[in-house]
Amino acid sequence: MKRRSLLKIASIILFYSISAYSQFGQPTEIVKIKSFSSFDKVYTGSEFKLAVKINVQDTWHINSNKPKEDFLVPTELILSEINGFSIVNTVYPEAKEYKFSFSETPLAVWEGEFFIGAFVKVTDKVQPGKYRLVFNLDYQACNNQSCLAPTSVSDTIEIEIADKSVPVNQINQEIFEKINLTETPQAVSSDENDDPISSTLEKSGLLVGLLFVFLGGLALNLTPCVYPLIPITIGYFGGQSEGRTSRLTLMGLLFMLGMAVTYSVVGVVTSLTGAVFGALLQNPIVILIIAAIFVVLSLSMFGVYEFKLPDSWVAKAGGAKSGYYGAFFMGLTMGIVAAPCIGPFVLGLVTYVAAKGDPLFGFLMFFVLALGLGLPYLFLAIFSGKIKNLPRAGLWMDAVKHIFGFILLAMALYFLLPLLPKEISGYVLPVFGIIAALYILLFDKAAKGVKGFTIFKVVFSLIVIAISVWSLIPSDKQSIDWQPYSDSALVSFEGKKGAIIDFYADWCIPCKELDALTFSDPKVIDESKNFITLKADMTKSLAPEVSALREKYKIVGVPTVLILNSTGEEAKRITGFVNAEEFLKLMQSVQ
Repeated sequence: MKRRSLLKIASIILFYSISAYSQFGQPTEIVKIKSFSSFDKVYTGSEFKLAVKINVQDTWHINSNKPKEDFLVPTELILSEINGFSIVNTVYPEAKEYKFSFSETPLAVWEGEFFIGAFVKVTDKVQPGKYRLVFNLDYQACNNQSCLAPTSVSDTIEIEIADKSVPVNQINQEIFEKINLTETPQAVSSDENDDPISSTLEKSGLLVGLLFVFLGGLALNLTPCVYPLIPITIGYFGGQSEGRTSRLTLMGLLFMLGMAVTYSVVGVVTSLTGAVFGALLQNPIVILIIAAIFVVLSLSMFGVYEFKLPDSWVAKAGGAKSGYYGAFFMGLTMGIVAAPCIGPFVLGLVTYVAAKGDPLFGFLMFFVLALGLGLPYLFLAIFSGKIKNLPRAGLWMDAVKHIFGFILLAMALYFLLPLLPKEISGYVLPVFGIIAALYILLFDKAAKGVKGFTIFKVVFSLIVIAISVWSLIPSDKQSIDWQPYSDSALVSFEGKKGAIIDFYADWCIPCKELDALTFSDPKVIDESKNFITLKADMTKSLAPEVSALREKYKIVGVPTVLILNSTGEEAKRITGFVNAEEFLKLMQSVQ
């Protein structure tokens, strides 16, 4: 330690002592730079790529942007102050490590020819016209014996800000192919990336915004992720209720309140952390809790017990009977079930709330969203309970409860699938379906004397068996030739129009729909051959590599599909399910 300290002191003395040398004997033009823009014109309120080619004279090198010694000056690319323009992200190349005589440890340096890339933001206040931007490269040059005093070199490029009616063309693509500028999604025009959800909420007052969010919650009931809630809700309320409208209404309201609590918590967490919506289902502990809740709910369907509030609470509530407690917690669980993949609307709301950073605002927005999402289930609860008023309810309702008990157990298994080995996960639900259907068909004696229901039970069981057996048969269905995501796969786009990156998770229903209905289409498969096709697994968000990937591409939720052009720029971003025809058009539009 003592020797190292002395060496550092000597190095610092050497560093400062070269000032005289730098003034009288410093070589000229050790570093030369040349700047390039990615577009011939730029729209106001947008971003463009900048590439800076740097040439360092032979026998010399310059420190990287992160030198390993405190007394060495880092290299930095700086834009001279000009109103309306700013560098929002700089991408430095990987440094080389060399051992030099004046340092005990290897140093991170650059030498020869290399490129630095950056994204330059143009605010919407910049008026159309031509602007001269001066870029300075601050650096410190060294050779194997000593280092020169820090200095800088500059270059000027002319940028034309054009009206949005004027076409913009890409230029200097041979330069930008040498730089990995895919760290942040960018676009030529802000209009293409503006989030309509955030924009609408920003322009509206609070009351109008809440109404908009409420209606958005209603519309979310049309998304595929919510469909499993329908039979579960019918089964739960049909099995728990006694048909009285007042009681069913109160249970439905508690169900809505449970969903609202779940979403409100998510809203607060999002506003504080900006976390990915649906990350709850990426945590193994949460998955196990959800599966356990489904098992507990299913046992009540098989008559093991009933949900019942404490007697003292029942007395204070005026004689309220069992089911209220269960309805509330059913709502809590259903909120989590629907949360991860209910579409672009929620993803836009998440982005807006995260940007606001106001927990109360996040709570309010997601509470109202959940009310809109849960309103149809209030009416569904009332309707489903009314089936107990049908003739001879006591003879066949137990059989109905058993069927929905198996559905709840199937949901528990579905959420456990990401935790199971992939070699067996595809067999779990089909095998369970066969076992459950055979039990209902052969061993469940409930409602044996009700002819109409017996016919229904037989037909239902045979359909479940047929679907389960069909699921076990190996599929020869074609799909896009996906490769696991890696940064190295995006280094070169030679011979390709660009790249397609599918961000998915094992628990995501729309992700499976994309695989089954969109990515299997022959025309989509044929067009995909013009792209690098990568799949990025976002199932285990706690893993460092997944967190880094989510941050790199600003992934708010799954499914998200990015289509990059041949320069690595984001051309299209898809959130949620799209059909094959629409996806084909998006791929064909990439130039």
